[in-house]
Amino acid sequence: MSTTAKTTLFLGGRIHSPTAPDATAMAVTGDTVVWVGRDDAGRALYRDADETVKLEGAFVAPSFVDAHVHATSAGLVLNGLDLTGATSLDECLRTIRDYVRARPGELIWGHGWEETAWPELRPPSRDELDAVVGDAPVYLSRIDVHSALVSTALLDRAPGARHADGWSPDGPLARQAHHHVRRAAMESLGSAQRREIQRAFLQHAASLGVTSVHECAGPDISSAEDLRELLAASEEGDVPEVVGYWGEPGAIERARSLGARGVGGDLFVDGALGSRTACLCEPYTDDPSTSGALYLDAEAIAEHLVSCTQAGVQGGFHVIGDAAVAQVVEGFERAARRVGAATLASRGHRLEHLEMVGDEQAKKLASWGVIASMQPLFDDAWGGTERQYSLRLGLPRGARLNPFAAVAAAGMPLALGSDVPVTPVDPWGSVRAAVHHRTEGFGISPRAAFLAHTRGGYRAAGVRDELAGTLQPGAPANFAVWEAGDLVVSAPDTRTQRWSTDPRSLVPGLPSVEPGTDLPRCAYTARRGRTVYARESFSGL
Repeated sequence: MSTTAKTTLFLGGRIHSPTAPDATAMAVTGDTVVWVGRDDAGRALYRDADETVKLEGAFVAPSFVDAHVHATSAGLVLNGLDLTGATSLDECLRTIRDYVRARPGELIWGHGWEETAWPELRPPSRDELDAVVGDAPVYLSRIDVHSALVSTALLDRAPGARHADGWSPDGPLARQAHHHVRRAAMESLGSAQRREIQRAFLQHAASLGVTSVHECAGPDISSAEDLRELLAASEEGDVPEVVGYWGEPGAIERARSLGARGVGGDLFVDGALGSRTACLCEPYTDDPSTSGALYLDAEAIAEHLVSCTQAGVQGGFHVIGDAAVAQVVEGFERAARRVGAATLASRGHRLEHLEMVGDEQAKKLASWGVIASMQPLFDDAWGGTERQYSLRLGLPRGARLNPFAAVAAAGMPLALGSDVPVTPVDPWGSVRAAVHHRTEGFGISPRAAFLAHTRGGYRAAGVRDELAGTLQPGAPANFAVWEAGDLVVSAPDTRTQRWSTDPRSLVPGLPSVEPGTDLPRCAYTARRGRTVYARESFSGL
């Protein structure tokens, strides 16, 4: 018995469509956009639509893709111990103490401490942490998630940490020691609890106009079971799509068995700047004793690329520091010599973060078809002349990270994301941060940023449907409805003007929203025509 797909007609809005720039209406049949145009034509063409939704002036745009997430960790933070607001070491310890006292006997998962913003300029010691948590197992990741404070009770569950690289008898754990304690904390979660946490995160992403996330999993980050359960949750269709990546060298068959799209994501070439594990050509300015950590050299990178390319699988790496970028470029050069540049480019390999890439390096990477998965809110949080990057690296080195303009000019496709829980899922905020880079000349246009956070995410995942990430006939019905107040924008002559309730001031060739102004609020999100989020106050449905 066949069934006819439902048709919904949306009227009275402002539809962001490349084929109908003045569109106010859109028709969706099943999982596909079938028509866009003006209200009168829509009423005539779809008078027998199963449902009509009155948008009342709301803005409808392709939904966002977050190209780099850690769903379980992000879900834990949603309802866990949030330390991002702590302004001092003492406040951090008080917050931890109060949280633990209210949850006796539980494993405590927290995130977000950032000692560079504190007057003490140091995190708590293990003795100080134990004094406020007692015998509770506690895991507290730094804001960059590349080091963590842990209680002695949790260490007892991860004995290998005491003998691993990155061990500290009293301070934060990094590198392999950190991987040991994070794995122990993750393994303390039951399957039912993990599924609940994952769904909470996916529902949160949907409420922000996101219908696809790229999960960057791996043996040092989560677990195979964690990824398998997350992908299963996505298949139910009532939450955003999850595109999985498994970050383990050469693990092609394992990635396939898990249902992962590629063997990459957070496959670490190096670490992070905040934890001083990003690999640098010159030592850290605030700690000249170290230049960071290199986990994969050029030959190991080349081997992974060759195996992925020959297997027809997308590969990729996490890379941040300039010395690590140099190893990646050399690895691609070696791989190109072995499999041919055209064959290498055909796989659409990707790099996560790519914060310290040079202009010539970006051009080389573009020639091999490499996709840059970048996070604009990194610059918003840590860029400029007075924040973490400059504290760690000094000037001018610390003000030259995340060069979106140079990467785009070199021809590298851009895909934007959050790396949540490192920075929050905030797609319009990411668009704004990509435009208003803290270093002049490093930002991109509003249109380029919007496309990188929509169509760019599909391209990064290897989706070949050219209509994906657009609203035009034949496109997948992945979209969000946005309500917003008046948005203050900066005109080309630097005077301010208002575009009344129109988020398109962020998008195609219109002036961009200035920092400090309100961004659009999501009212409704659809994945393949199916509702994954609807705000209660949204009058359309």
